[in-house]
Amino acid sequence: MLMSLLRCLFVVGALVYVVMLLRAWWRRREEGRLESTPFWTVGAIGCFANFLDTLGVGSFAVKTAFYKHLKLIDDRLLPGTLNGQCVLPTITQALIFIGMVRVEPTTLLPMMVSAAVGAAVGARYVSSFDRQTVRIVMASSLLVVAGLIFAGLLGLFPLGGEAMGLSGGKLVVAIAGNFLFGVLMNVGIGLFAPCMTMLYLLGLHPIAAFPIMMGSAALLSLFSAGTFIRRGAFDAQAVLAVALLGPVGVLLASSLVSAMDLAMLKWLVGAVVIYTAWSMFSAWRGERRQRGVDLAVQPGHG
Repeated sequence: MLMSLLRCLFVVGALVYVVMLLRAWWRRREEGRLESTPFWTVGAIGCFANFLDTLGVGSFAVKTAFYKHLKLIDDRLLPGTLNGQCVLPTITQALIFIGMVRVEPTTLLPMMVSAAVGAAVGARYVSSFDRQTVRIVMASSLLVVAGLIFAGLLGLFPLGGEAMGLSGGKLVVAIAGNFLFGVLMNVGIGLFAPCMTMLYLLGLHPIAAFPIMMGSAALLSLFSAGTFIRRGAFDAQAVLAVALLGPVGVLLASSLVSAMDLAMLKWLVGAVVIYTAWSMFSAWRGERRQRGVDLAVQPGHG
């Protein structure tokens, strides 16, 4: 009953968002302000990115890389565009996995709420965060965790479990962890890989992480995207393209995840953690180099 109510709330939220998006798109079209962004190109990128997103890799980095390489989206509109694009795909993910995976509501709901609260709190203090420090600490931590995961997969010591819910101290740790991951989303650190890793280490079945991750992301995206639409800081053509084609990638990937056995899911978790650690380290190194270049061109330097 509780899960059915949650899914109904997501459906209502999706319908409200669709109305907001279509009104904004139509208004720009009527006023001659609609962007000339190639609809099908952006839609195909969104479909591919959300396929990967459903596997736990995350879509923001993939889409950003394509958009910058192909010069598709104005950098000023990128944050609002990315947030607007993820609403319907993440709600689709949440509806599928909350219905398919029977995670205990006493674990799912508090973790979803804690991530949303963390994101709201973090937005107020994001300017005081050192993005570079967060990146290198998270990348290093994830590499250590990846080592533990692969050691467990190779039978060197037991790791992971088959539980579909948490209680007591483990639940408190999970709620606090998801709050922290919600905070870190404000500096561009995705929630999926850290959340998946934490739940795996706490003994949850790998598949149980999916409704928790997807539900948290869907809740966050609904609130953040609405703000960007009201401000007009987004590419309406690009958002509509991914709103329509992104869920297709989700449906394809969800059927793949549901067909995986426990061993395959554990290897998937390990691969996602390694990829995320590598991408964070690459971002840290890239910004460090850029700072060095900026310093070198200042008057009085080299």
